[in-house]
Amino acid sequence: MAKPAERSAARLAAVQALYQMDVSGTGVTDALAEFEAHWLGREVEGIKFQPSDTAFFRNILEGVVKDQRAIDVKIDAALAEGWPLARIEAVLRAILRAGGFELMFRKDVPARVVISEYVDVTHGFYDQDEPGLVNAVLDTLARDVRAGELEKKSAGQAKR
Repeated sequence: MAKPAERSAARLAAVQALYQMDVSGTGVTDALAEFEAHWLGREVEGIKFQPSDTAFFRNILEGVVKDQRAIDVKIDAALAEGWPLARIEAVLRAILRAGGFELMFRKDVPARVVISEYVDVTHGFYDQDEPGLVNAVLDTLARDVRAGELEKKSAGQAKR
């Protein structure tokens, strides 16, 4: 089983690859090949990219591409009215899609972990309101697609 740090690195790499695909029109096969050959676990221009859970990286990237329509519909519903996903900046769009994929299709990963991880990824790119936006949207999405999972833990914590 992969270490949590390797999964965190895979999530960050997936967001970067999704961003690159979005702005350049690169396909998933090319993005996977480039990131696996040149980025994951390597040093590039003095920047050290952490070892990643490659299978998890592939699963997120391929899953977002395969299920993008369904993911986008759910994210649009979670966003404030008048702010469809298409109006959201490309890095945020990549973060929300990757987080949305995990919440919708990786039920083996707890919703709280998914939300926390993608809020952390967001902090790597932004220092204003964006982490709060990602937290709110993914929380709303989690309550929709994993009804009861977040509430169960909250009720248990309240008893402490």
